[in-house]
Amino acid sequence: MSPLRMLGSTSGYAELAPSAVAGDQTFTLPGTGGTLDRLNRAGNVLQVVNATYSTETGRSSSTFADTGLTASITPTSASSKILVLVNQAGCGKETNTTSLRLRLLKDSTVISDFEKIAGGTGTSAASYIGSCSVCYLDSPATTSAVTYKTQFASSANVSVVYIQTSSAMSTITLLEIAA
Repeated sequence: MSPLRMLGSTSGYAELAPSAVAGDQTFTLPGTGGTLDRLNRAGNVLQVVNATYSTETGRSSSTFADTGLTASITPTSASSKILVLVNQAGCGKETNTTSLRLRLLKDSTVISDFEKIAGGTGTSAASYIGSCSVCYLDSPATTSAVTYKTQFASSANVSVVYIQTSSAMSTITLLEIAA
């Protein structure tokens, strides 16, 4: 059996050579859901969790409530970072002078007020702006499960704001990054 050569992207190569031991040898690579490099080297992505939510929800209170978009991850190391990517879809307001407020929580702690005046027009006109997003790098310092979620509120107590209008799909993705 000849060695298998994998060419580098610009030059050089890596080579897998057959074993000197007699008999069959098997070299197994992970399937499409696996990874070849799970070493805890700084910058490596150790795991990815993704969740979606698409139920239209309205709110006319300035008190925050859950959007339904949530995901949990259990870090493999207490030194890992968690990169949180959120795309809150279908954002807007219907009437009156108000705006949509959005925030990101880790468990029950607010870690980012990522939108304070979405859809605000200063008038009573409806305003649907599409999506609001946040990218947040967290240091949970734990190997216990951590839950990230979004919450929303209306800046005015009597005016309705919406998320996931027309069943638009919101997403949250959690990436564990080796420190």
